[in-house]
Amino acid sequence: MFSKFFKTRSKSTPEAGCDPVRPDSSFCVIGDVHGRFDLLTTLVDALPSNMPILCVGDLIDRGHQSKDVLEFVKEAETITPLMGNHEQLLLDFMTSPETEGRRWLRNGGLQTLASFGVTDVTDTSGAESLLRARDHLFEAMGEDLVLWLAGLESFAWSGNVAVVHAGADPHKSLQEQVTETFIWGHPEFHKVPRRDGFWIVHGHTVVDKPIMRKGRISIDTGAYATGQLSAAVITPDGVEFMTT
Repeated sequence: MFSKFFKTRSKSTPEAGCDPVRPDSSFCVIGDVHGRFDLLTTLVDALPSNMPILCVGDLIDRGHQSKDVLEFVKEAETITPLMGNHEQLLLDFMTSPETEGRRWLRNGGLQTLASFGVTDVTDTSGAESLLRARDHLFEAMGEDLVLWLAGLESFAWSGNVAVVHAGADPHKSLQEQVTETFIWGHPEFHKVPRRDGFWIVHGHTVVDKPIMRKGRISIDTGAYATGQLSAAVITPDGVEFMTT
């Protein structure tokens, strides 16, 4: 049964001139889920059971199972999610629906609202409708889930491997970065290799297949559209990619 789902399992090694991956301990990182609960549970079941799991963020939006994804990840003792830009968009909607709501709804928020049973709004709705939708969403999610989402970290690391949602400024140390860069990215992240020996595991930018290159480990394979949710299994021996 398992073989019906898994299409890719490959090992990657650093390019010449790059430092080897040296985590303090082994762990897994899952790319952007975007509401694909079916793919998430399949991938989690396939990953090594003795390793903690990080998610790079963007658990929600675009796919139709965001509610299930959030509730599953929140209750999973071995999974730690990071803040993605889509989680930030939802939180901005909660804070200022009249000014921030339409942007979120145009970028997949409608699917997240629908997964929580909120359907009386569109991305062209007026302020009153947006306020009403915010209140309905808060009621459906519950304060505990909203506060959990708002408390997500934007950065994690082990040894010389850092995990963020979107990227990092290649010209600054990781200690000098601002949170916004981790969540939304940096214009030179994909252009300039890091020189500090760190590897940055990230999502946000869709790639055809997971890739390890020039200090970047890219694992967003567009799950909501492609049906391919990817993970990196990171150990002192190297990096292995797994894709549904």
